[in-house]
Amino acid sequence: MAGVTGRVALVTGAGRGIGRAVAGLLAARGARVMCVSRSEAELETTGMAWVAADLGTLEGCERAVEATERQLGGVDILVCNHGLGSAHEKVLWEQTTETWRETMRINLDGPFYLTRRVMPGMVERGYGRIVYTSSTAAAVAEHAGSAYNSSKSGLLGLMASAATDGAAHGITANAVLPGWVRTEMAERSARAEATRRGITPEQVWQERDAMYRQGRVATPLEVAEMIAFLASEESSGVSGESVKVALGSVA
Repeated sequence: MAGVTGRVALVTGAGRGIGRAVAGLLAARGARVMCVSRSEAELETTGMAWVAADLGTLEGCERAVEATERQLGGVDILVCNHGLGSAHEKVLWEQTTETWRETMRINLDGPFYLTRRVMPGMVERGYGRIVYTSSTAAAVAEHAGSAYNSSKSGLLGLMASAATDGAAHGITANAVLPGWVRTEMAERSARAEATRRGITPEQVWQERDAMYRQGRVATPLEVAEMIAFLASEESSGVSGESVKVALGSVA
């Protein structure tokens, strides 16, 4: 199986959580991986090539792609995994314009800039794999998360567009929709919810565990395995799809 051997992969949000797990899997399977996030301290510990950039800006996205092309070659695999969570959001009628714009800037504008930047090279080479980390919140909205919910839904539209426009050029695009995963971003959400409700963060996690048929939330590695498959040559028959990784949850 060719998998990802020799392919150049740009993975965002790669300093921790799901992104770090994806980068590690792709590297272990033979890809040349560029890790991108805003934290140099986290990136330095990945053991892979890295570049620090603000992926909510056009300049940051250009920086990430240019560094990848310069150091590793043209991007064959784009994994857009970075994102801003919803822990700081309020109910819709109290939501601030600043929170809305910041979330869209990071969660939706950045993936658009990156996709637009790498697709010409993919078209030229006749090959590409694009994977977006969306969320089950794209289908079932979180309470007090209008910006997050909307941005993750928007990613599905971007994914469908990339899949449609890239189809004739050997490019696939798909999205993974995780449910709750115990990452640092989700921990912040749990602490914020616990404070708001007057309970402990661990009680919040117990409630989240109970939402799933297996009585637990998914692990970063479980999500990363699906992303790695969609980034591989063997996934050529799958494009324009939204795949839940949520332990068989009903929602």
